[in-house]
Amino acid sequence: MLQGFFLPETVDQATALLAQDPEAKLMAGGATLVAMLNARVIEPAALISLSAIPEIQGISVLPDGRIRIGAFTRHRETAQCTLHLGAAAVLRHAASQIANATVRNMGTIGGSISFADPGLDYPPALVAAQAEVELAGRGSRRLLSAQDFFQDWYLTALEPGEMVTAVILPKPQAGAHGVYIKHARVAGDYATASVAACVSGPGHIRVAVGACGPVPIRDDEADALLSEDRSESALARAAALLQARADPLDDVRGSADYRRALIPRLLLRAVRQLALPSGALQ
Repeated sequence: MLQGFFLPETVDQATALLAQDPEAKLMAGGATLVAMLNARVIEPAALISLSAIPEIQGISVLPDGRIRIGAFTRHRETAQCTLHLGAAAVLRHAASQIANATVRNMGTIGGSISFADPGLDYPPALVAAQAEVELAGRGSRRLLSAQDFFQDWYLTALEPGEMVTAVILPKPQAGAHGVYIKHARVAGDYATASVAACVSGPGHIRVAVGACGPVPIRDDEADALLSEDRSESALARAAALLQARADPLDDVRGSADYRRALIPRLLLRAVRQLALPSGALQ
């Protein structure tokens, strides 16, 4: 039975409350948490709302040119961001495909990635964009690469008493862009499979596959192949490398074999879109 509801005004206050009651749950937009409460999947002793903490809200450009997206930033805000994001434009594309308008108006990037469902849209986009995740604990702060943040099925690198405070995107480079391609049973559903692809630097391509394993799938050799050659044979070899790393499950959204079969198709679409003028993808 819920015994308390707290509304801290700073990250320090929130992490202090977490330290006092390890059974408490943080509440951001509530898109996932409320559904879990209603289904009695979780029964926390207390809820800690993050809605009154200015530090974790909004999108800003840091002094060094990197872009900071506060953990409480709504999906709608990320999808409609007008800043030049370079390769991290892939994140804007992913946010625009999350669920439906109601969820995009309610859900937050911090809450979404903390849940770490492999079928979510943000994880592969963040990994492809080489984003970092900013974490805070009581008296501590640290940055982790998105690739290291996602660790297993529904498991992140968050330690007890820690919370996500922001996502940090690399400084945009001229000519860099990114794209997110998703296959779902119906519009707005979790991905059956997805591909996030970014091009940065002198034509370097970085790809991450979502919903085909416990964490986004990457392969350095596949990236190297695509960075040098985007022919059909190179795409086929890169797709085979990514398929070999895939470890999908059979579920209501598709069989493991079906998910693997989607990877070459989604990769082809993503690479074709990367070849479009960068202005069309920013």
